[in-house]
Amino acid sequence: MFDLITKVSAAAPGAPELSIGKPEGVAITNIGTLIKGATQGALLISALLVFAFLIMGGIQWIASGGDKGKTQEARDRITAALVGLAVVASAWAIMLIIQYFFGISILNENITPPKAY
Repeated sequence: MFDLITKVSAAAPGAPELSIGKPEGVAITNIGTLIKGATQGALLISALLVFAFLIMGGIQWIASGGDKGKTQEARDRITAALVGLAVVASAWAIMLIIQYFFGISILNENITPPKAY
């Protein structure tokens, strides 16, 4: 199909040039910027969710009034928030270890490949 368009445009003198550019309104121009933004956004959202779940668990614990079932629900919510925080921190640490061992920079806008020896 593209070959046909090229032949038709080359055969017709004065025809407008066909070019495909960046769509309007798109600010991201390279994959490094996309990865950096997605990683930072995911970390921000996960930190806010952990904070919200800890606050909700604390309020639920205070409001339980000594009821064993409600206290257990609050304890489970707080435990789940802390486990989620540990998972996010572990993922971050693994990413940093991968960067170190392979000599790449994932969070840099210009992703740098490893150096050739």
